[in-house]
Amino acid sequence: MVERENKVLTRNRKAKHDFLIEEVYEAGIELTGTEVKSAKNGRINLKDGFARVKNGEIFLHNVHISPYEEGNRFNHDPTRTRKLLMHKREIRKLIGYTQTRGYTLVPLSVYTKRGKIKVELALAKGKQKHDKREAIKRKTMEREAEKAIKERTLR
Repeated sequence: MVERENKVLTRNRKAKHDFLIEEVYEAGIELTGTEVKSAKNGRINLKDGFARVKNGEIFLHNVHISPYEEGNRFNHDPTRTRKLLMHKREIRKLIGYTQTRGYTLVPLSVYTKRGKIKVELALAKGKQKHDKREAIKRKTMEREAEKAIKERTLR
C-alpha cells in the first residue's frame, strides 16, 4: 500500500499575527466537485475566513475558493458557506469555548490527507494592538541576534 503525503494547499499567514492560538483541530470540509478541483490547484484564500457553530454543526464563512476554469455552468459560488465535519464531542467543546469565553474559530490551513481535503481549525483569541507590537519587536530582536551569531561564525 502506497501512503500519500500530506500536501498543504494554502495557509492563513495573518492568523498567527492577529490571534493567540490556543488549540488546533482537524476538520473535513464538504465541497462540490468544482470546488475540489479548484482547491487542489491551490486557488483558496483563507484571509478573512472564520468558522461558526450553528445548531450543533460548524460552518466555514468568508473563505474564497476561486471558480474552476473548466467548470462552465456547473461552477460554484466562490464565497458560499461550507459545512465542516467534526466529531460531536469536539463540536460540543467548541460551543462552550466560543459562547462563554470569547474565543473564535479561525482556519489556519487547508491540506490534503489520504486524498481528502482537510481544514486546520484553531481556537483563538484576538490580540490587542500592543500585543501585536510586542510580537513584532520580539521577532526583530530574534532576527538581529541570529544575524549577529552568523556574522561571528563567519569571521
